[in-house]
This record gives sequence, structure tokens and C-alpha cells, in this order.
Amino acid sequence: MSFRSYLRGFIPWIAFAAVSSFGWQWGALTALILGVYLLGKQRRAGVAADALVLETSTVVYFVLLTALAFAVPGSSLRHSAGVASFSWLALTAWGTLAARHPFTLGIARQGTPREFWDTPQFLRVNVVITTVWALCFTLTAIAVALLVVAGGGTLATTLTQVAGFVVGAVFTARYPKIMQARYTARAAAAAHAAE
Repeated sequence: MSFRSYLRGFIPWIAFAAVSSFGWQWGALTALILGVYLLGKQRRAGVAADALVLETSTVVYFVLLTALAFAVPGSSLRHSAGVASFSWLALTAWGTLAARHPFTLGIARQGTPREFWDTPQFLRVNVVITTVWALCFTLTAIAVALLVVAGGGTLATTLTQVAGFVVGAVFTARYPKIMQARYTARAAAAAHAAE
């Protein structure tokens, strides 16, 4: 799985967190523009729709948030937009798990030979990775909510949101390599035992 594939999917969310300090409307609009651009670029490049679940969910969210932010700029949601954002991401991730099609599956297929796509190991790795993302999103939403209630400030909430992405990204980069090493070691041990 390409780390860049995941990072690309989160660019609008990171931009929203950064630009929102200048006004949540501008953060939402920036994220929407980036989300539409990235989704369109990927579709034009021939990327399958199942690899773009996160990007599609991102565009839907920021269409709704941008409309609300400009229609009701004084909405109380502006103070908890980070909580709403991570809650949306959590719902997306948990929803794909409930549908038995983890959102990471399509992304992983882009860098994995087709003969592995239907193996139980491939599916299991993606269930685990998507579960970790879902937990990261959920825990980040809770942490940001607590910071907002406690008056933690913009820097603390922004750093918490970045940490939520970093933990998921680091796990995503490392876990498949660990599992591949285990699978290779088991296969080698089985071949050695058969001799």
C-alpha cells in the first residue's frame, strides 16, 4: 500500500484543519476545492471507485459543511468542526467495515497483484488497517471534543488532529510489511518441514 495514496486522501482534511484558523468557511471551501480536484484527478487517471471511498466521502462532507458555513457563519458548529470532521471520518471507516468492504481495500489493490486480492490474508490485513483508522478517527474526535470543552486552544486541537492522522499513517505503512514478513517466514518454515 502506498503511503502517498493515504496521504492524498487526507490532504483536504489537513488543509481544513490548517486554513480554519482564518475562518471555518475558508477552511471548508479550501477542503472542498481540494477534495473535488483530487477525486476528479484520480477518476481521470482510471482509479477504481472502490479505491476512492475516502475521497468521495470527503467531497460529500465538505459540500455539506461549506454550504452550512457560508449559510450560517455564526453556527455553533464552527467551534466543533474538528470534532464533526473526525466523527464523519470515523463513520466512514466504521461503515465500510460494517459493509464488509474496508475502505483501505481498494487502495491496497492498487499496489498488490490481482492474485492476492481474494486471499483471506489480504482481506484480514485491510480489516485491521481500516479498524485502526476507525479507532484513530474516533479517539481523535473524542480528544478534540474534550479540548474544545476545556478551552484547549487552536494549537492543541490542531496538533491532536495531526496526531490522529500520523498514528494511522505510521501503522498503515508498517503493518503490511510486518504481516508479509510473518507470512514469508511461515511459508519458509512449512517448506522446510516438508523436506
